[in-house]
Amino acid sequence: MKKVIVTTSINPPTEAIQKFDSMPDWTLIVIGDLKTPKDYKLKNGTYFGPEQQEKYDKELSDAIGWNCIQRRNFGFLIAHDMGAEIVATVDDDNIPLPGWGQDLLIGREVEVNFYETELVAFDPVGATTYSALWHRGYPLQLISQRNYEHKTRKAITVDIQADFWNGDPDIDAICRMEHAPMCNFDPAIFPLASNKTAPFNSQNTFLISKILKDYFLMPFIGRMDDIWASYYVQAKDYKVAFAKASVYQRRNPHDPIVDMRKEYIGYENNLKLIQDLARDPHLIKGYLPQRALQAWELYNKHFK
Repeated sequence: MKKVIVTTSINPPTEAIQKFDSMPDWTLIVIGDLKTPKDYKLKNGTYFGPEQQEKYDKELSDAIGWNCIQRRNFGFLIAHDMGAEIVATVDDDNIPLPGWGQDLLIGREVEVNFYETELVAFDPVGATTYSALWHRGYPLQLISQRNYEHKTRKAITVDIQADFWNGDPDIDAICRMEHAPMCNFDPAIFPLASNKTAPFNSQNTFLISKILKDYFLMPFIGRMDDIWASYYVQAKDYKVAFAKASVYQRRNPHDPIVDMRKEYIGYENNLKLIQDLARDPHLIKGYLPQRALQAWELYNKHFK
């Protein structure tokens, strides 16, 4: 089975990148940006710098723009060209733990802890022992209404495996400033899933290849790029299961106030977006700026 790891980086090869680069049975693709060191090198994987990306699709490159994590979309296209059957999207500050990428749930029918909620969205972080926290991108209006009493065991076929992250978790800026948590998630509670859509990120997530045509990290919407992508693919009926932490996040430096500004588009729109997507996935287009729509259309041309 062809398995490909896709990431972006503006740093010299980090500890996480070096470990991903040495993974047996996986091929690493690192997508560079204008700030990436010119002499960036991998021992086993492949680095695609700015010039290679422009040669691959200059129009798409111009539409996405530079100095942004959405350059990672080029990695998904290259993984598709390589015939990848499973794609892992990771961040360069998420250090893989022993067993990362092994015994995957992808493409299998798996029994999970299944949570049923009457809310329009499910927050996987609140289902853990860190119940005061919430996942980045979960609608703020619903936080006080979360309820995890309705839990059963259920078998689902998994298209997306979103692994958790020990250390600094993927919570939004408000939650991080309030709690400043360092987490060690109990593996016994996983895997888990829900009857409603849930936010998942692009920092430690495994995708079955058929999703790539619909999975696009949307530029020009701040820190909702991967969150809105996650809501969209679930509206297209792809199934996600959340699995135990398989990385330790030693988070790159962030200014929480800057992050909060970049997340505001989500604070304002996430709840209504989820409601609209439940009626028609294509309604997401009404939330995106024209340049993002242009980039998405150019990305989709590679799957036709």
